[in-house]
Amino acid sequence: MTTVLFWDIDGTLLTTARAGVFSLERALEEVAGVAVDLQGMATAGMTDYSIAEAALKGVGHPADEETVQRFLRIHERQLPDYLHRRQGHVLPGVREALEDLSGRDDVLSLLLTGNTEGGAAAKLAHYELAEFFPHGGAFCVGPGERVEIARRALRLANGSEPVYVIGDTPADVQCGKEIGARTIAVATGSYSRDELAEHDAWEVLEHLPPPDELAELLDL
Repeated sequence: MTTVLFWDIDGTLLTTARAGVFSLERALEEVAGVAVDLQGMATAGMTDYSIAEAALKGVGHPADEETVQRFLRIHERQLPDYLHRRQGHVLPGVREALEDLSGRDDVLSLLLTGNTEGGAAAKLAHYELAEFFPHGGAFCVGPGERVEIARRALRLANGSEPVYVIGDTPADVQCGKEIGARTIAVATGSYSRDELAEHDAWEVLEHLPPPDELAELLDL
């Protein structure tokens, strides 16, 4: 049996301290010709597509799919240059957990994220986590609900079980429920433990526990 872990990125594995928003602002300026401060924009749990769409609509610019995809291509291309602008970091317990799990042949760690594949790759490379996800995962590729990403992610599990979804927002919990996975919600992002508990996650944690405790939780 192989235990499959689907990991969210922002607020779960790492925080960019919203450095990525600078890239979104620059992409918006290039596409719409308007310079806008997006730092106050709520983005937790949203896909990159929905963030780009909302930003374009917010300045009264057309947000058809071709335009949104152009926005995202710009964002992907330039994101690595913007991640240095803020002092982000890997979140508590993450590196230790991934190092421990990567040494097991009965665990498969994959990504289930609202980031585009290029955006995810930039963040994982910057914070030196890419080596823990050699098999990739499921990413934002266009319009649609985040649960559609979860459905694509489940196909990557190839029938292996149990399946867990680890994330920091109600959207992550919803994704897990959609595919029948056990959901582990960590209060390391924008939502408190109490707020996450309202969404009936399988387990709610302040942060990832030490590797031995996580292994016990995952019944490894």
